[in-house]
Amino acid sequence: MKLSTLKRVPPRWRAWVMRVGFNFHPAFRGTGGRVAYISPDLTHVRVRLPLARRTRNFVGSLYGGSLYAVTDGVHVAMLLTLMERDVIIWDKAASIRYRRPAYTTLHADFRLAADELAQIEQELDAQHETSRRYTIELKDDLGNIYTVVERMVYIADKHHHKQKMQGSPASR
Repeated sequence: MKLSTLKRVPPRWRAWVMRVGFNFHPAFRGTGGRVAYISPDLTHVRVRLPLARRTRNFVGSLYGGSLYAVTDGVHVAMLLTLMERDVIIWDKAASIRYRRPAYTTLHADFRLAADELAQIEQELDAQHETSRRYTIELKDDLGNIYTVVERMVYIADKHHHKQKMQGSPASR
């Protein structure tokens, strides 16, 4: 399902449809993670990564690729559904820091504040593009942090971005 289709879904069903969409999308399914919760206003997403046969590495801990991949695209999807204008959004850069091996199920919480969305809108009005850094901690049920992923997300007004790409030598 395209995210533009999600905007046509009645607001009370959007969180459920988005959760089902993530959990059945082949790329996200391949991570071994599952979206466990999406708030009705789409500003909070909780992802669960269980320690299972398909997420375990050869030493028995959670596979680093799953820890990294389970964070991919969540902020992008949240922003695309919450922005009031036509925008281009993608992950620009990412890094991961492993603090300790995980031999248990981990959770990651993704949050967007209303004031942050307003600030993004203001920056797009002024400069037509912006970037945001998001830090996601993968924790166990007791709150112990196992992994920290930082993602840089690029956001641009769609019209501005198209003009920029048409003028760029790399786009030819």
